[in-house]
Amino acid sequence: MAVNKHIILNHQEINHKIKRIAYQIYESNVDENEVILAGIDSNGYLFAKKLKSNLDKISDLKSTLCKVVIDKKNPLSEVKTSLVTEDYKNKSIVLIDDVLNSGSTLIYGVKHFLNVPLKQFKTAVLVNRNHKKYPVKADFKGISLSTSLNEHVEVVLDGKQFEAYLK
Repeated sequence: MAVNKHIILNHQEINHKIKRIAYQIYESNVDENEVILAGIDSNGYLFAKKLKSNLDKISDLKSTLCKVVIDKKNPLSEVKTSLVTEDYKNKSIVLIDDVLNSGSTLIYGVKHFLNVPLKQFKTAVLVNRNHKKYPVKADFKGISLSTSLNEHVEVVLDGKQFEAYLK
């Protein structure tokens, strides 16, 4: 049985959102020398890489990628990052994921970085859904959606054609 999918964002729209969010990150870090783009493993990290590419084109701000690995089935287990604590201490961080759904992945990511003194901490998502269980918000978002709980947002950021769809 085929699953119906409704495209929310096509390739061109996703690229436009990435570019706009990159400008917003730059504007909020204009007085900084460096910003850490901490992408949550898999799609969040792919999204962070695309943001870094755009940020590097529009500014002289040093942007550093960091991969954040969270076990989504067991989020209380240790969060791992590709950077050591000293690399992001007293710096500006943007925690990045593709979809903000219940907020659990972002909240556990935020919790990890709260153990370190930071200059600024922001969050960025491509799709913001309105089903949060936790008090976490996206500072930078591509699109906000009101969806039903049984709908699922899927984001494809690898390959040649990006898309976000509801199924």
